[in-house]
Amino acid sequence: MKVWKESQLTQLSCAQKIETAYEISLNLVKNMGFNFCAFSITSPTTGTHRHKIILNNYPSEWNTKYQNEHYDTVDPILAHCCGSEVPILWQEECYSKTPRLWQAQKNQGLHYGWSQSVHDKNGLCSILSVARTHCPITAYELYKNLGYAMFINRHLHGIIAKDLPASSLKPPTTSLSCREIEVLKYSAVGKTACEIAIILCVSESTVRFHIKNAIHKLGVNNKIAAVIRAAKAGVI
Repeated sequence: MKVWKESQLTQLSCAQKIETAYEISLNLVKNMGFNFCAFSITSPTTGTHRHKIILNNYPSEWNTKYQNEHYDTVDPILAHCCGSEVPILWQEECYSKTPRLWQAQKNQGLHYGWSQSVHDKNGLCSILSVARTHCPITAYELYKNLGYAMFINRHLHGIIAKDLPASSLKPPTTSLSCREIEVLKYSAVGKTACEIAIILCVSESTVRFHIKNAIHKLGVNNKIAAVIRAAKAGVI
């Protein structure tokens, strides 16, 4: 086991093309006991010049459904990763507000997995996810493989980042207030309006007011979409 890991990590560290690096990463992930590997990276720019790269071996039916159903606007895992670099396990409670997404995901064989992200000073956010159809992920397994996943994520992130033009890496300005940004940051890590109110020593209605304003300013329809938009814009 140690030999193939060292060999594949060496190959990955030498790979400078994203397609080659992803294929090596996919093989490494499969040897770690997972069927699926997904990597995505989004630049903070808006409009027609936004850079977004998605690489995965998910079922094509799932990729199409995810896009057509606009699941990216309600995906709690995506929202968490856009606001935090702390790894997150795919668990049913994470999808308590989006049970339809959770069921659709499982129907495609994406039962057990985890995701983690990398954020850099230019506002780039990349997300690596590994998943499989059978066997829950134990705390020990997560701990054992976390370092490899972090290496994969950072290497793929670095390959993309160095090839993006400097102009596309400049985070856009935003009209969000400091308090609105603060509320979105806590929302990104799963805090409820009630919990945020306690942390900030304000009323729950005040927290909801800030969330509503942020949603309006960012031009989205709900809190999760606001978190994702703010994170992609490099605001949080």
